[in-house]
Amino acid sequence: MTTNSNPFNVIGQLAALRRYARSLVRNPDEAEDLVHDALVRALERRSTFRSDGSIRNWLMSILHNTHIDRLRRDRSVNRRHDAARELSETVTPAGQEHTVRLSQVRDAFLALPEEQREALHLVAIEELSYQEAADVLHIPVGTLMSRISRARARLRAMEGGEDANPVSHLRIVGGNPDDQP
Repeated sequence: MTTNSNPFNVIGQLAALRRYARSLVRNPDEAEDLVHDALVRALERRSTFRSDGSIRNWLMSILHNTHIDRLRRDRSVNRRHDAARELSETVTPAGQEHTVRLSQVRDAFLALPEEQREALHLVAIEELSYQEAADVLHIPVGTLMSRISRARARLRAMEGGEDANPVSHLRIVGGNPDDQP
């Protein structure tokens, strides 16, 4: 393979990429992972490569940026772990009553119908906006809001000791699961 016949000759640049990655991370295994991640990015962004440009410089730039992104991600993870460690040191262990209550709430949440549990999880736990959650689930915002409302009503009913699945004397014929109570 020559660079003239194939301007996107990534294979021919592997040795240089590995050398540069080793100098950045100083660990052969991490260097291989870094080269792999950089090559994945390069293939994803192949359309941005100019055929009159240097493939080597382009790949080195991607490798460098991948390394910087990894460093940032690692620092962020370390900060979160440090904060969690500090928080865990100040939190006293939960009592037995609290543990039982938490278990009941978890069981009630897991007992929700799947579409209601998905909607409530994305909004209440993952803190997505209604529009973002609707986009994730590929449903209209109104349908999402309806599912969340029904999930909350079921959880409130379970909290109040009511039957969460009351037997309805009315039967819905046709329609979709969102139309049902």
